[in-house]
Amino acid sequence: MSHALIAQAILQGFDDYREGFRQITDGAPARFEQAQWQEIQHASAARINLYEEKVGETVARLTREFAAADLQDVERWPLIKSAYIGLIDPRNDDELAETWFNSIFCGLFSHDNISDGTMFVHTTRPSLRPHARDPHTRIYRPQGHLRKTLEQILVDYRFNVPYEDAEGDLARLETLLHSNLPDWVCKDPELTLELIGSVFYRNKGAYLVGRLFTPDEQWPLVFPLIHREGQGIRFDTVITDEAEVSIIFSFTRSYFMVDVPVPAELVAFLKRLLPGKHIAELYTSIGFYKQGKSEFYRALINHLATTDDRFVMAPGVRGMVMSVFTLPGFNTVFKIIKDNFNPAKTVDHATVVQKYQLVKNHDRVGRLADTQQFADFRFPLSKFDPECLAELLEVAPSTVVLEGDVVLIRHCWTERRMTPLNLYLEHATETQQQETLYDYGLAIKQLAAANIFPGDMLLKNFGVTRHGRVVFYDYDEILYLTEVNFRHIPPPRYEEDEMASEPWYSVGPNDVFPEEFPRFLFADLKQRRLFAKLHGDLYDADYWKGLQAQIRAGKVIDVFPYRRNELPEKALAE
Repeated sequence: MSHALIAQAILQGFDDYREGFRQITDGAPARFEQAQWQEIQHASAARINLYEEKVGETVARLTREFAAADLQDVERWPLIKSAYIGLIDPRNDDELAETWFNSIFCGLFSHDNISDGTMFVHTTRPSLRPHARDPHTRIYRPQGHLRKTLEQILVDYRFNVPYEDAEGDLARLETLLHSNLPDWVCKDPELTLELIGSVFYRNKGAYLVGRLFTPDEQWPLVFPLIHREGQGIRFDTVITDEAEVSIIFSFTRSYFMVDVPVPAELVAFLKRLLPGKHIAELYTSIGFYKQGKSEFYRALINHLATTDDRFVMAPGVRGMVMSVFTLPGFNTVFKIIKDNFNPAKTVDHATVVQKYQLVKNHDRVGRLADTQQFADFRFPLSKFDPECLAELLEVAPSTVVLEGDVVLIRHCWTERRMTPLNLYLEHATETQQQETLYDYGLAIKQLAAANIFPGDMLLKNFGVTRHGRVVFYDYDEILYLTEVNFRHIPPPRYEEDEMASEPWYSVGPNDVFPEEFPRFLFADLKQRRLFAKLHGDLYDADYWKGLQAQIRAGKVIDVFPYRRNELPEKALAE
């Protein structure tokens, strides 16, 4: 029957995608061992783009091979879905297969046809599955001999490149574990270390991920490894703090490459380590960003169905390009492109979309918020605060449409909600201001190291996460650092030049004068002076040119996703 054949063809497309995903992921160990840093970035972008490529191929194949009467009759799709459920029930990646089916359906039909009868708006997968178990892990029981356990870990996780200084690593790791954990833990005869068998790879790092536990308590456990070309692999540190591990798995990071035989099991294990993270973020962190999107959407519709929460405009300065609204009880903002931009902006609608795609594919180094694109969101009118809806209808009537008692959002991005940096600083203590301004400058430097120039570096375009990290989230003026022409302001020709309202020198489209940053970034003189002490090198065009030279030479600059340095006390004391 045609519905069974269509279901089989959809699943064949999914298998093709999964094989391509595996092939890219399986190359991660060799890229790390061979220090192929540029290739790692290319592979990461290729794996992100793979999903849409394979969806397009599958939709094209279905259109070629099946009669329009069978394929495009929406009334037949409940039968196709039923046949598909039978095919995916035995699989270990069945939840991903459901999301794939949804993608194919949306590739063939308008969103008006979406329903739980035709696709998987809600999952059909049981929350407890017969095959559910912990992912493949290695168990270690030190019984008072922590050093021997660490030695065994080094043996079990061997690479094709030698360790640079195994004895030094062992001594350092043992010392760090004793200092990071309560005194009694390392001596507890029932202490157990459990590590996921697969190594997590991302950018220039590799990570062993797991937990330490006793009968009464548990701590996450992460060993970051680095490869210094020509010297070997070393254990950089050990992390047992939940907040620090959460940052490593943050929505501001690129996706890990890790062998995942059973995705649901790995996500369940990670959820136990990081109970504060939603499973949508955990799926996304290991590369299944479309599954993350599905889980996010289900959480959103459940939240709307079970609470009285209503959409309101997000706090902060209104944007010139994007309009941003949020649900107070749901930790997300929704961003739409305005129909008309402020005259000061030179970008157009297509450019904004392109900028967001650039961020999706690029190394975010913990300083760019990940986003998900949605089309044709439909929400009940009752879920909008009247003032919020009025503003959205005014600034984006081509995107926000009122259809009776339903509000249609034709296109939007979702992003984790953060406290705008300018608002955070208004209420911060002196110590918080110092720490946050230091991290603000560090965020700019780390973005630059990843070949990203924010363009508009105003405080309002950065947010502060729940862990106190500063993250950039306004992408309409973002550029590759190597596209920017950093210049010193030339000396005035005459005294009158300094008094003129217009500059006495020519300014090209991508010309940037870092000497101008202080007065643009900080209206508060105290903050301006503090930032100059912390990050005064950002005001020098030569600093930026030096980074450009390194990037053009092919150097991938180290940016670590965990804290390695403290706030420089000397700079604050000056």
